[in-house]
Amino acid sequence: MRSPEEILREARTIAVVGASPDPARPSYGVTAYLLQAGYQVVPVNPLAGEVLGLRCVGSLAELEEPVDLVDVFRRPEHCGDVAREAAAAGAGALWLQLGIVSPEARRVAEEHGMDYVEDACTAIVHRRL
Repeated sequence: MRSPEEILREARTIAVVGASPDPARPSYGVTAYLLQAGYQVVPVNPLAGEVLGLRCVGSLAELEEPVDLVDVFRRPEHCGDVAREAAAAGAGALWLQLGIVSPEARRVAEEHGMDYVEDACTAIVHRRL
């Protein structure tokens, strides 16, 4: 299993599940940061048309290309389903944001060979690189 730093060093495309068009939401700030850091970002939100000028997809099943990392801003009770969608989409890693812990998501990620991080912010970890 790769470290969080290795995951971010090697990732090129990141799907942000729960990306919000509201600048007051943490997912908005992290999405903006990841874009500025040079990642290709795909916002995933069935209720938003776009985030930061990027067209949203409604679910990971709607991705038009593979992603290296799925960055999750959802409550823990939804993370198992997100993990299954990430596995079906062929994602290499699943990352649950700061404050989010899900034994079910961890189990699904491990069963499908995905790297797994929980309770950590991609932007904070990236700043340390």
